Amino acid sequence: MTTYLSQLFLRNTLTQWLIAVAFVLGGVIIAKTAYFIFKKISKGLVRSTKTKLDDLLIETLEKPAIFAIAVIGFYLGMQQLSMTSDIRLLIENTNKVLIVICITWFVVRLVNAMVQEYMEPVIENSESKSKRQLLPIITKVITITIWMIGIIIAFNAIGYNLAGLIAGLGIGGLAFALAAKDYLQNIFGGISIFTDKPFAIDDRIKIDGFDGKVEEIGIRSSRIRTLSGSLVTIPNSMFINNSVENVALEPTRKITLRLGLTYSTSPDQLHRAMEILKEIIADHQEIVTDTPVVFLENFADFSLVILFIYYIRKEADIPGTQNTINLEILHRFDKEGLEFAFPTQTIYNVNK
Repeated sequence: MTTYLSQLFLRNTLTQWLIAVAFVLGGVIIAKTAYFIFKKISKGLVRSTKTKLDDLLIETLEKPAIFAIAVIGFYLGMQQLSMTSDIRLLIENTNKVLIVICITWFVVRLVNAMVQEYMEPVIENSESKSKRQLLPIITKVITITIWMIGIIIAFNAIGYNLAGLIAGLGIGGLAFALAAKDYLQNIFGGISIFTDKPFAIDDRIKIDGFDGKVEEIGIRSSRIRTLSGSLVTIPNSMFINNSVENVALEPTRKITLRLGLTYSTSPDQLHRAMEILKEIIADHQEIVTDTPVVFLENFADFSLVILFIYYIRKEADIPGTQNTINLEILHRFDKEGLEFAFPTQTIYNVNK
């Protein structure tokens, strides 16, 4: 057995490999045990404090701390092995990168926890839709920014100038920029939505043939629930290159009707028909009565056309109001003997 443990595998004995693995596994076990003990002790301490910051520190420290101790165990384990200078340098650089990742991970978890704990309740209680939809964007931007800083620090720690590396990519960097053009355009589109505020969550909008309610506004794309019930994901760049109609912001809904009466209708009857239309809308609180348009618009091929335009208040039941108005027009016109026209032809026999 002793002879077997003394045999060399990749320049190290089996005993050295076992010690190295023991350091790695020991680091994980120690980290778990230390956190368990620390959590038990800290629970009693944080209960007596009014601030929630210590609770957040304990919650966010667990996984990065376990990872950090495991990294230390990995590094100590590798120190027990004999290796070439190149491999040892690689191990040391790897350890530096892992430590930076661990610290960055902890900072990201802490910032996200603080945003969720302190900012989210304030924003959720706010009546502003723009503030509520801004929270996920803020979280993503902060997370990406912290990780980018961490990556730059990691490269610098192992002796690489990331700025010089990117500048030295040359044609490759240009190709990457072109490939990322659409993605960046979508991001700028998302930023323009939050700065210009053409719409907000729960607003009904129309864009590029889609008509529906906005369910989500993201940094790259937005989602609309159409009137048919389907969910459509639209790249934010479309909101830059296309006109957006925000139906939710209309002060009133404009309704346009063209009513065709037969040519047998007398001028007095036409006048009475227009008076009836004005009377109908005057009796409904859901309609803005100071802006109706009623006049004889055209002498069409088959009818005398009355143009009737009225406006329904934004808060009213628009389909229900339209239905009530249309039924009342049918009832009142029928009562007055006013006939709607339909395409007809009169054929004369000239041979008689």
